[in-house]
Amino acid sequence: MKKTLHFSRLFLPAAIFSSILLILGVSGFFINNGFNLGVDFQAGLLQEIQFAPTAFRLTYNGPGNASISLSRGNHLDIVISGIGVDEVTHRFAFSSHTNQAALVRDLMELEGIGITQAASADISSAWLIQSAQSSPLLDASRPFILHYLPPDATPVLIEDVRLSLSPLGSASVQVLGLPAERRFMIRMEDSDLNAGSGRGIPAEMVITTLENTFGQGEVAVIRSDYVGSRFSKQLTDQAGLLMALTLLLILAYASIRFKLQYAIGAVIGIIHDAIIIVSFVVWTRMEFNTSTIAAILTILGYSINNTIVIFDRIRENRRVYPDDVFKNVLNLSLTGALGRTIITTLTTMVAIVPLFIFTIGSMRDFALALIVGMTSGVYTSIFIASGFVNFWEVNMVKREKHRQTLDSAGTKV
Repeated sequence: MKKTLHFSRLFLPAAIFSSILLILGVSGFFINNGFNLGVDFQAGLLQEIQFAPTAFRLTYNGPGNASISLSRGNHLDIVISGIGVDEVTHRFAFSSHTNQAALVRDLMELEGIGITQAASADISSAWLIQSAQSSPLLDASRPFILHYLPPDATPVLIEDVRLSLSPLGSASVQVLGLPAERRFMIRMEDSDLNAGSGRGIPAEMVITTLENTFGQGEVAVIRSDYVGSRFSKQLTDQAGLLMALTLLLILAYASIRFKLQYAIGAVIGIIHDAIIIVSFVVWTRMEFNTSTIAAILTILGYSINNTIVIFDRIRENRRVYPDDVFKNVLNLSLTGALGRTIITTLTTMVAIVPLFIFTIGSMRDFALALIVGMTSGVYTSIFIASGFVNFWEVNMVKREKHRQTLDSAGTKV
């Protein structure tokens, strides 16, 4: 017969340990002045940039209008249109224009196109990058810049990016992709932008400041957005509402499927998990963004699933052993569900741990949050949610015995 593990002996120590963790987590929130909010929850300028040298500059003074679009690694399109001009698309496939020399040679054959080369003629056309900073509509007064990035480019250190932006105020900088891609997400808060000298619009100030350090034409803007204060507040409120709605739905579901004490135990368990992962984020100063919200909701779903499986096992064993002490039934149920819990957790970890090891930035933070949260979820399901149910049942038995004592005393009188 399989040996039954006495989990109930650890319910009280686990409750004390969890209380200490929760107190540390809540105090950490105030000590560290709240979350290290990411770009999604603060108003300001949001830019995705890539450090890539200039390949060449394009101008156009021919008939009609000319616009450019780049399918990275595939082809470059020049579209001529306008009043009195038949719309025509000139496609330059990189399969037949393998380097800049061949591409520039055929581009120059278009009427009105002017090109100023800034890089070696033998760079690969597949390395070209289109910046979002320039309008895709070509004209004669403002050149359109095409950048390039070889696959063996030397990585740019995030510390150097932060240092170069220090004259503008505190900037949030995040690495995107692999180091060799030299892509970064930069966010400047409203207060930081207003503290600038007012030269040009904020987006241009950021790029100009970076180019003063890394060289003119060395920065390609992949994306540039401004997040308003109203939108950031709305996103924050929606995140809080989503968490509260999740708790209510789980309480309703567990109340329908189980008794009230099980429902309350399940909700206490997921609140415990939420506070644990939030405490981890607060103390490690991990960036709190939409990926963190997704990680927390994923952890809550995993935790409640594990808790429901354990509660199902308790209910089944309660029917099999109706006259046994509840603590014995609980220990038997937790022992029976332990193997399934360990296998499920380890199987999920097989997918998450490589994400943590081989990725960087927000994806690595997401994986780390899942690892911590899933570990906490197993602990919570066994010792916190089940421990509360045991506490409820023990007190219910005590109240029943006390009532019977009073009834028998009244009968004797």
